[in-house]
Amino acid sequence: MARAKKQVEAKAAKTTTKKKTSRSKAAEASSRGLTAKELAAPGAAPALERAIVDDGGTVLGSYRDPLGGHPTLIAALPIDRVAATPFQRDLSATHVKRLVEVIDKLNWFLDPVIAVRADDGKYLTPNGNHRLNAMRTLGAKAIVALVVPEFSLAYKILALNTEKAHNLREKALEVIRMARALADLDGRSEAEFALEFEEPALLTLGLCYEQRGRFSGGAYNPVLRRVEAFLADPLASALTIRAARAVKLLELDDEVTAAVERLKARGFESPYLRAFVVARVNPLRFRKDGGGDFDNVIDTMIAGAKGFDPSKVSVDQIASSGGAPEES
Repeated sequence: MARAKKQVEAKAAKTTTKKKTSRSKAAEASSRGLTAKELAAPGAAPALERAIVDDGGTVLGSYRDPLGGHPTLIAALPIDRVAATPFQRDLSATHVKRLVEVIDKLNWFLDPVIAVRADDGKYLTPNGNHRLNAMRTLGAKAIVALVVPEFSLAYKILALNTEKAHNLREKALEVIRMARALADLDGRSEAEFALEFEEPALLTLGLCYEQRGRFSGGAYNPVLRRVEAFLADPLASALTIRAARAVKLLELDDEVTAAVERLKARGFESPYLRAFVVARVNPLRFRKDGGGDFDNVIDTMIAGAKGFDPSKVSVDQIASSGGAPEES
């Protein structure tokens, strides 16, 4: 059993690496999907159309997706029935304000949100939280949405979100919130949610960011990407393993912080001090092969940070190190 688990994890890691490094080949022009005339599909999702009308909305049209042929509705929905999926990142007040100004100036809402209908008659959008809040701020009564019958699309948030680029903290927090929501609904393994979660390290980082809002995940992410793989355990069990890894990573962060303070006490000042310490204690930095075991690597780094001696560091070494600066 343990051997089978390791094989699945290795396969998942291999798939993830391949996905990152492979380069998509451009398809031959006009070789895929449906023609323009084949997209028309009145009554493509009759049950969903009836539900939208019963919910106080209006179906404005229906069509088949040009690539996959999936039935899709464009509908006007009562704005009070639409909400963001609960595991999304926090709203950016600055981004909402900018959207409010632009939409108000144009007096035109031109970018429909994507929505799926929940059993309680609410419509969840995985990619339109900022636009939704901008329209609410402007006092709108309704919002236009592309409504799809597949509820699972609600969990494709990282792939679908186009309105504001994620930073590492936002992405990691969304992934861990999504993982908890899915763990209550689905007994599949963590590895089977690779598309939804994008990278295994985001799960561990998300738990760290929840406990420490100013956690410098960018300093540790390069190491994590080499030692993390999606787990073969059921998602609920995998979250327990992730929680233990987060505890260990926060312990490393504490020791790195102490090493940074020792450097500062000797007069070193640089936004790259944390990245410098992490690089110095990273046992993988000179290895060109794969990563290693998470626990072994992080334990080695914790020991290295504890024994970090600032007297052996020169200004030139820090100046040439670069790396990720401290995160604000």
